[in-house]
Amino acid sequence: MILAPLRKPRIETERMVLRLPQHSDYRDWTALREGSARFLQPWEPEWARDHLSRRSFTNRVQWASRSFGQGAALALFLTRKSDGVLLGALTLDNIRRGPAQTGTLGYWIGQPHARQGYMREAIVAVAHHAFARLDLSRLEAACLEENVASRGLLERSGFKYEGVAQSYLQIAGRWRNHVLYAMLRSDRRGRA
Repeated sequence: MILAPLRKPRIETERMVLRLPQHSDYRDWTALREGSARFLQPWEPEWARDHLSRRSFTNRVQWASRSFGQGAALALFLTRKSDGVLLGALTLDNIRRGPAQTGTLGYWIGQPHARQGYMREAIVAVAHHAFARLDLSRLEAACLEENVASRGLLERSGFKYEGVAQSYLQIAGRWRNHVLYAMLRSDRRGRA
């Protein structure tokens, strides 16, 4: 039996193309992450010393391709349609099949592009893709309790608050509580 090669994912929205990272994205990714470091670091796990290195980025690109091929994750870069500018990234990770049919959403956006609706547009598109194309039943996301912007983004995107996870992730070198959100394919729980 010959299997057709997996097509690389490409999700288009009104203003963006969401696609796997490529080696040629290195300079744009590094510039955006470096220029947005103070904006991003309070909300993210502590960056490794080599976080912005070419080797680290190459590993990231290879992981994204391998994880997509295995059906374990969908790591996408958000690029603006009009000029190809890299805006941020969104990952649907930890995809679990069988009775769970779920995945975990994580995201970041560069400071110059924040609060312009890009991430909400991307989350809505990836949620539709996850439910319609990947046949997932549930999407999960978590953020720090005090991250009002991220909580509002999740709620505006259709996620609903589910509770608090104690010492959920290490952020800036400390174990931190996170609020948990979920979106269901057939959600009858009412508004967020």
